[in-house]
Amino acid sequence: MLHSLLLNNSLCLKDSALAFGLDRRRPFDADTHRRSGRWRSPEAAVVPNHHLPMRSLEVKNRTSVDDIRSLRLITAIKTPYLPDGRFDLEAYDYLVRMQIVSGAKGVIVGGTTGEGHLMSWDEHIMLIGHTVNCFGSSIKVIGNTGSNSTREAIHASEQGFAVGMHAALHINPYYGKTSMPGMLSHFETVLSMGPTIIYNVPSRTGQDIPPAVIHAVSQNPNMAGVKECAGNDRIKGYADEGIVTWSGNDDECHDARWMYGATGVISVASNLVPSLMHSLMFDSENSSLNSNIMPLIKWLFHEPNPIALNTALAQLGVVRPVFRLPYVPLPLAKRMEFVRIVQDIGRENFIGEKDVQVLEDDDFVLVDRY
Repeated sequence: MLHSLLLNNSLCLKDSALAFGLDRRRPFDADTHRRSGRWRSPEAAVVPNHHLPMRSLEVKNRTSVDDIRSLRLITAIKTPYLPDGRFDLEAYDYLVRMQIVSGAKGVIVGGTTGEGHLMSWDEHIMLIGHTVNCFGSSIKVIGNTGSNSTREAIHASEQGFAVGMHAALHINPYYGKTSMPGMLSHFETVLSMGPTIIYNVPSRTGQDIPPAVIHAVSQNPNMAGVKECAGNDRIKGYADEGIVTWSGNDDECHDARWMYGATGVISVASNLVPSLMHSLMFDSENSSLNSNIMPLIKWLFHEPNPIALNTALAQLGVVRPVFRLPYVPLPLAKRMEFVRIVQDIGRENFIGEKDVQVLEDDDFVLVDRY
């Protein structure tokens, strides 16, 4: 028995040696080894990654990059929750339907506003797939599949396109920031997946995407354009060079659209007043309307988005007052201010059919495990 085990072990060691390219029958020759020159790293350590993107060359839901470039009003859609923190799909469906009825042309699913950073990837891809299955024939579905990990961004984009999203939204690597060549390599890699909008928001990532990087990737056939939060001068520079750009700032989007050459806006405020944002982007230059909704926009961004939006939708009665931590509702004074803003702009311009109300602190549910 012992002899048999030792023999088997010997055979295993021999097979392992052969598997690693070692020939135990050939003695080690020190002179030959010295004559081979300086040490060289194993080939496996220097051969580039030859993985091909897991993609289909079929046009996703008959959507081309040019279709994405033409979208003038895209809403960064809110994700509502049930009291236990799971998705409230009935409320979510209502929010998306209101966007379609009001003329929005696209939705960002699982973006910052939709709290994609608080989702597991399973939740994230499920919500993209749900949106495509229910509404993909009526509105363009753009999945936020970006990540500061290139590996995760590739995997999420593969899955997002496989479940039918029309385009991807990709951010530059945040927190663990990279160099400009690293950023360029990151974008070139994810652009191979399908139609893509690149998102520049230095206030959140801690790193600006410089024009040199955008220029370098602008010739990629999957590059739809840029969601730009670095100001209207930056937008004008891209527009003058034929690069499609959406304003990422609601407070600047009117001027971006009519004075600086932006195609449109990727909006937070359109969750609340989609018809007014549609007018702002589609009708004509309208400084009066822009001024009328500016108090709402300033209120929305008094605290980091989506805190105010979540509070507002709950007070309009269209979502449950459930927050996934670390987000918490605005304080009472700000909740009362929102009611006055709704009255000034007109309740009929906001989504939902219930009267706006001031919610008390005890009305809100904060979920720490979801």
